[in-house]
Amino acid sequence: MMTKRLFLAKGREKSLLRRHPWIFSGAVQRIEGQAHAGETIDIHDAAGHWLARGAYSPQSQIRARVWTFEAEEAIDTEFFIRRLNTAQQWRDLLAKRDNLDAYRLIAGESDGLPGVTIDRYGHYLVLQLLSAGAEYQRANLLAALQQCYPLCAIYDRSDAAIRKKEGLTPTSGVVVGEAPAPLLPIHEHDMTLLVDIAQGHKTGFYLDQRDSRHAARKYAAGRRVLNCFSYTGAFGVAVIKGECRQVTNVDTSQHVLDIARRNIELNALDTGKAEFTREDVFTLLRRYREQGRQFDMIIMDPPKFVENKNQLAGACRGYKDINMLAIQLLAAEGILLTFSCSGLMTRELFQKIIADAALDAHRSLQFIEEFRQAADHPVIAPYPEGLYLKGFACRVI
Repeated sequence: MMTKRLFLAKGREKSLLRRHPWIFSGAVQRIEGQAHAGETIDIHDAAGHWLARGAYSPQSQIRARVWTFEAEEAIDTEFFIRRLNTAQQWRDLLAKRDNLDAYRLIAGESDGLPGVTIDRYGHYLVLQLLSAGAEYQRANLLAALQQCYPLCAIYDRSDAAIRKKEGLTPTSGVVVGEAPAPLLPIHEHDMTLLVDIAQGHKTGFYLDQRDSRHAARKYAAGRRVLNCFSYTGAFGVAVIKGECRQVTNVDTSQHVLDIARRNIELNALDTGKAEFTREDVFTLLRRYREQGRQFDMIIMDPPKFVENKNQLAGACRGYKDINMLAIQLLAAEGILLTFSCSGLMTRELFQKIIADAALDAHRSLQFIEEFRQAADHPVIAPYPEGLYLKGFACRVI
């Protein structure tokens, strides 16, 4: 079989020499051979020197994603078994250290499997294949998973909109084993939380905020807390564990608010401390401001506001607006925990947006703590884009 080859334009090999796993369309000089979407190709510099082996994606601006920088390494079932075993070693340490039964097993490029996300919830592996290369290698990946995790069921949640950029259609459903229960309990620190694998956001839950939820407890004692974009209320459970006076969970979905209530009940906590408000957060914050309502602590964990560079300016305005409203609603000595999960939003830019929001709110603000995604969401050194979640604890003075 003829090897399919991608040649880079002259001088465009520098990022690969630093082992960054992406090749953008503008860096490509030519393709040799009839490479199909997702197919494995060898990558060469303009002089013909071999650099890497990756997956070809003709419909994406990221024209290729690197599987390996080792010339002798084939992309087959054994390749995926090696990657899974390496990733599992780190997760075993974290699971033992933090007593976890749910964690991110594969974090895409940072675990050497670009476009692949796998979250583990007990005996369920939830799979997201988000690139043409990941989808092309589905059979090899599934074979590796079944060999490494023979007792686990596998559920597919490859239904993210980003697949369209790769020329892929959404897929979801049981792949191996039995369908999960409508709500599956997991354990995080000393909390029990319910996960909706089939219908929930992402793979069912936001595992990346584990450390931030735990940190929220230490600020909560005696405070009136507003938990915006609450989803299934994990932050709400955490602040009640931290002995808050009251928490108001806000989301646009009654379904997830019902789960939030069940999470409080499941942890044998006082449901009288919790309110559940189905409302658009932007609308509600403005209404609260008009009413003169105040809180002692606000948690602002919105969905991703930006998918590409063209949306960044609008996303900045959205983050500034919503954080300005939150700061205006905080009482003196109030605490704001605010986050961005937009990968294109840098830490420095996000901090500047919060500072500008405080100026517009005519309040003085201190940055007192910084957050990032949990340790089961690692970031390899050549790929800073892997650090997508950033957050701050701020104090109004």
